[in-house]
Amino acid sequence: MVTPFESLKQRDAAFICHTYGRYPLDVARAKGSRVWSSDGREYIDLLTGIAVTGLGHCNDEVTEVIREQAGKLVHTCNLVYQKEQIDLAEKLLSTAHFGKVFFCNSGAEANEAAIKIARRYMQKVRKTDATDIITLKNAFHGRTLGTVAATGQPAYQDGFAPMPGGFVQVPWGDLKALEAAITPRTVGVLAEIVQGESGILPMPAEYAKGIEALCRAKGILFIVDEVQAGMCRSGRFWSFQRFGLKPDVISCAKAIANGLPMGAMMATDEVAQAFEPGTHGTTFGGNALISAVACKVIDIMRRDKLDERADRVGEACRARLRAV
Repeated sequence: MVTPFESLKQRDAAFICHTYGRYPLDVARAKGSRVWSSDGREYIDLLTGIAVTGLGHCNDEVTEVIREQAGKLVHTCNLVYQKEQIDLAEKLLSTAHFGKVFFCNSGAEANEAAIKIARRYMQKVRKTDATDIITLKNAFHGRTLGTVAATGQPAYQDGFAPMPGGFVQVPWGDLKALEAAITPRTVGVLAEIVQGESGILPMPAEYAKGIEALCRAKGILFIVDEVQAGMCRSGRFWSFQRFGLKPDVISCAKAIANGLPMGAMMATDEVAQAFEPGTHGTTFGGNALISAVACKVIDIMRRDKLDERADRVGEACRARLRAV
């Protein structure tokens, strides 16, 4: 007799592209840090939807916002003014030093926006012919063709040739190699302060500060991918804030709407000059429902000081692991 779980697996295999190696588990419902399978087994969720549900599953305050906003306005389009989106822009920008934000649907899209605004700024505002963005070995910046090219890992590129050009990769931790790679055609450096897909590799302070100093000395842009490490996960609201850095551009996503699909790219006012009407866009990015939810997420994170909590809990975990 086929069990309900085996039947689910068979239907998955029959109808869904085989792009994931799944755990032998289905999730039927969730609350807080717990999830339950369809046969009633309870688990502690250490994945949080791959760094997404930072406030826990089915957070009561977030759920109430979803209910209220769904009865008011879910989606219109970005050709009209939208209060919820503007509210979110103000809240998100208040967490750092940036002047403008572009909303999208995922971390890969946020990185695409970061790449596009950086290239367009150097070419249209600074009037250079720069095209190349430097990334670091073992990086991960997304699954689109552009972000896979930026990632530079053969495992993610296999079978998708030719890769888009304009990316140069250097060894992680080697400032001399980074300096040697900078040419007049260099747009900037795209880096994660904490690499997520290569084994959770945090930058030492001197390395992170060294990258920023090189960018300033060479007149190129410093771009930080905050998709995995941002939104209070590193002990600060943004991981770059641990070292007092001021990137020109950042990307973020994951936990910004606690499970609803959203990404964002933030830039300084200087760099944001590069985007004009028609130069970039999105259909769903920053719609009313997701913007309202993301506003509540930011409110809760700041009210409950979840960055400080992450700092305390993280240090406790590190101390226990060092002891082991």
